[in-house]
Amino acid sequence: MATDPEDGVLIVDKPAGLTSHDVVAGVRRERGGKVGHAGTLDPFATGVLTILLGRATRLQRYLLELPKTYVATAKLGWKSTTGDPDGVLTETGNLPDRLELPTGRIQQMVPMTSAVKVEGERLYKRAHRGESSEERPVREVEIYRAELLDAQTGPPFVGQEVSFEVEVSSGTYVRTLVETLGDAYCSKLRRTAVGPLDISLAGRVLAPLEALSFLPQIELDAEQARAIGFGQKLDTGRFDLPSGIQAGSSKSFALVHGDNLIAVARIEDSVLRPEVVLVPAS
Repeated sequence: MATDPEDGVLIVDKPAGLTSHDVVAGVRRERGGKVGHAGTLDPFATGVLTILLGRATRLQRYLLELPKTYVATAKLGWKSTTGDPDGVLTETGNLPDRLELPTGRIQQMVPMTSAVKVEGERLYKRAHRGESSEERPVREVEIYRAELLDAQTGPPFVGQEVSFEVEVSSGTYVRTLVETLGDAYCSKLRRTAVGPLDISLAGRVLAPLEALSFLPQIELDAEQARAIGFGQKLDTGRFDLPSGIQAGSSKSFALVHGDNLIAVARIEDSVLRPEVVLVPAS
C-alpha cells in the first residue's frame, strides 16, 4: 500500500507577471493528472507557491491554514488604487512618521482587488470597472512579527523603498498591511515560506508525509492502516497518542504506516475518525 510517486506537493518559485492559475495550468500541461494549489499569489508577487499533485490535492485545507512569511517592499510618499504596482499610482509626498507595521490581532477590510464576493459578484470585477464598495467584509487576522530590514540612516524620503519581513496568519492581505504606513503601497512582494515549506525547497516534489511534517503523527500497524484505508474509525485506546495531546483534542493528526501518509484524522469521542484518506485500501 503506497502513494503514487506523482502524488505530492511541488514547491514553485513563482515569477512576477504570472497568475497562480497560469502556474497550475503550466504544471498540468507538463505533468498531466490532477493539479491544484494551496493559496494564491498576486501576479506582481513572487515566491513560494504550493502546487498539489494527484491525491495530494486532498490535503489543500491543511496547507491553506499555515502561516505565511513574506518580504514586502513599501514605496513611500505614493499611493496606489490597488495597493500594488498594478494600480493607478499617485505621488502624494506624504511620508510616514514611523516605519513600523502593526503586530498582533488586527482588523482588515477586504481590498477591492480580492476574489471575495459581495452581493454575488467578486470584488475585483467591480474594481476593474473603476467601482468601489464600502460593504466589504472585515476580517480579523494576526501579524506574528513585522521586522524592518533596511538600516535607516536618516529620515524617509519620497519614493524611498523600504522592506519588511512579515509573518502573518492565513488570509492576511499584505498590501493592506503596508497601507497602514499611510501614503505607501506594496511595490514588491515575495513569499519566502508557507509554514515550514520555504523557498529553499523550490523545484522539489515533497511526498505527502514530508509536506505535512508539521502535523503530529500516529504510527499504524498494517491491520490498522488497512482499516483506515477503508475509512473505518479506530478506538484511541489502541494508540499511544503524541505527548501533550488529550483524547478530546480537535487537532488533526497524520496517520502513518512506514513511509506513507495513510490519512489525516481527528479524535472525536475517543475515536480516531479519518478526515482525508490518502492511500486507498488494497
